[in-house]
Amino acid sequence: MKRIDLEYDLVVIGGGTGGPMAAVKAKEQNPKLRVLLVDKANVKRSGAISMGMDGLNNAVIPGHATAEQYVKEITIANDGIVDQEAVMAYAANSFDMIQELDKWGVKFEKDETGDYSVRKVHHLGSYVLPMPEGHNMKRVLYRQLKRTRVEVTNRVVCTRLLTGANGEITGVMGFDCRAADFYVIRCKAAIIATGAAGRMGLPSSGYLMGTYENPTNCGDGHAMAYHAGAALANLECYQINPLIKDYNGPACAYVTGPFGGYTANAAGERFIECDYWSGQMMMEFYRELQSGNGPVFLKLDHLAEETISEIEVILHTNERPSRGRFHEQRGNNYRKEMIEMHISEIGFCSGHSASGIWINAQGETSVPGLYSAGDCASVPHNYMLGAFVYGKICGVNAAAYCAENTLNELDELQVKAEHDRIEAPLLRTEGPTPFQVEYKTRRLVNDYLQPPKVTRKYQIGLRRMDEVRADAANMVATNAHELMRAMETHSIIDCAEMAARASLFRTESRWGLYHYSVDHPERDDANWFCHTLLYKNAQGQMAMKKKEIEPYIVPIDEKEMDAYQRLRVVGEAA
Repeated sequence: MKRIDLEYDLVVIGGGTGGPMAAVKAKEQNPKLRVLLVDKANVKRSGAISMGMDGLNNAVIPGHATAEQYVKEITIANDGIVDQEAVMAYAANSFDMIQELDKWGVKFEKDETGDYSVRKVHHLGSYVLPMPEGHNMKRVLYRQLKRTRVEVTNRVVCTRLLTGANGEITGVMGFDCRAADFYVIRCKAAIIATGAAGRMGLPSSGYLMGTYENPTNCGDGHAMAYHAGAALANLECYQINPLIKDYNGPACAYVTGPFGGYTANAAGERFIECDYWSGQMMMEFYRELQSGNGPVFLKLDHLAEETISEIEVILHTNERPSRGRFHEQRGNNYRKEMIEMHISEIGFCSGHSASGIWINAQGETSVPGLYSAGDCASVPHNYMLGAFVYGKICGVNAAAYCAENTLNELDELQVKAEHDRIEAPLLRTEGPTPFQVEYKTRRLVNDYLQPPKVTRKYQIGLRRMDEVRADAANMVATNAHELMRAMETHSIIDCAEMAARASLFRTESRWGLYHYSVDHPERDDANWFCHTLLYKNAQGQMAMKKKEIEPYIVPIDEKEMDAYQRLRVVGEAA
């Protein structure tokens, strides 16, 4: 492998949502800062919003909601396990970011008075802001990268972070997924914005890459942070979403809710009051499937033609334009029948749950010089707007960190170890392919880690993962693309083990279906009203510890705390 050495002040890893914003804001903070944005695809069409987005799920807009109301909503939706200061940092900066995106050319829906047209989907407040032309999002971001003169390197897979004598960030390593050149990028600070770990389990559709999340978001950022010594928070709080059956896209009952659509059982009866995604909503979804009242459906066939037409424009033209073609091929018509839904595979995603690389309200991880933003960071229910806001927070704070620190020498032993690890599959002539090992890993995830969680299954799953690691150590790659798949497989295995160890550590049930333990079916606030942190110990192994909940800055009444436990419709469907 040819070695390529580069030197920058700040390296941003991930060109989806939070990464470009972080890079732009770092350059705006200090135009002389040498900033590099690295993406393993092409920043013009990468990440979870590669095709755009149909709306903002968590817009805190004056006149519709306050930051305090939003913090309260997210605290309640997460059974109280939140860092309210970090959530408040998002909420307080939400509206400014919306206005800036508006100036950049992002089109938000507005009413006849010119005010933002906010809709109610959440259980308590109103925070959803549609984006009629959200398919232009990546184009808008790319213009800003060019405007601020951020340097971009595409097709480079980042694999490990270099650290110094005091654990601080000194560089980033990776390789070109087309030429297999080995990159060593010396830097003062790094920002991880690699999105969700969405390729852990196998989709029920049977398609290896047919995941709910963009399948390139395989958890490599989570793995990089872990191996650099960073703590990861609440990884037992899985992401599990409602899907259209056999289609890798959201069922979107929460999008159609303001128009009168809803989730229904086989009899067409509504059984949950609120379609906003939460662990408790998914628990009610799961219970309905198991009760004999399933399958579960998206019900729109009772709506007027003009309403359904408007819904089709939203769902079929922005975020996932393939959705309309899927329905057409299936012969589905919103006007004539309900559309079958299902439950997604598991993953890590703070955007839809509460798990990720631990950060504080400044975007700082537990490693000096390392920041994180978006779906891979720990701030719950962040979604796209949260990735933008924390991208800005990370960019500004990382720029300040770079101004106060100098470049440190690289540890060539770390460089050699990573070079040899990456190159090894290219040097082998026989062994399992990355595709075989990945499939085996993800099948084990479905067999042993999918909720409801059973202790004995998790123990078996961990033992089987040790066997998979042995297979992974012998993977063969015949070209640079297969090498990328091999390194991604290592990240998937790491994330699967993290999920198992975190789930075994928290001996209670919490967050509805996200962490429903058959052996510990009740919530135990006396012992488990805390964060859990996963980290690499002195022996190089995964370890767990508790972290106290930070003092609330927005008080929550005891009766309010259980609001999300009362989603079940009382009546025919109950």
